Amino acid sequence: MRIVIAGGHGQIALRLERLLAARGDEVAGIIRKAEQADDLRQAGAEPVVLDLESASVDEVAERLRGADAAIFAAGAGPGSGANRKGTVDKDAAVLFADAAVQAGVRRFVIVSSMGADPDHEGDEIFDVYLRAKGEADAYVRGLEALDWTILRPGQLTDDAGNGLVRLEARTGRGPIPRDDVAAVLAELVDTPATAGLTLELISGSAPVSVAVKSVAGN
Repeated sequence: MRIVIAGGHGQIALRLERLLAARGDEVAGIIRKAEQADDLRQAGAEPVVLDLESASVDEVAERLRGADAAIFAAGAGPGSGANRKGTVDKDAAVLFADAAVQAGVRRFVIVSSMGADPDHEGDEIFDVYLRAKGEADAYVRGLEALDWTILRPGQLTDDAGNGLVRLEARTGRGPIPRDDVAAVLAELVDTPATAGLTLELISGSAPVSVAVKSVAGN
């Protein structure tokens, strides 16, 4: 498969790129800064320099053309203000989804957040973030031209992954190593039977492949 990842220099994305490249997929990662390119190459991915906060749908679609799948793993990140939660976590996700439709890329996976909700209340930065993520998810769900899967991890940690997870429509809150999020994403993108599902993810007792097959109905 050829897979294009938005937010290609993110902590989850770099892990995912290594996994996908190791299994033989052709991976491209969209990055904002040219100086991040070497990190992607080391992970086995082709760097594509493009700022999703200023790019047009046509520009993004051009980078997506010929791909078998698109994964949105971008985020404004900790320390960013409310404005960038809107321009990255919502607007860039919407742009990437629209570009996938235009490029004819049906398989679309978006990394969201547990608690994401367009109607989430509150004025703190994290409240704005959960609304932005929720609005992006709602938009993607409305695109019939996409075979989308939405993944909502719990509290992200840098602990070493052990490949044991709980993946369900509702898991309740809990931690999950970024290693294991990347492993689940690699499995999801290759499992089209998970299209149309919004899934929560925390550490658990099921091996990744078993957890994904279970939600896919296999």
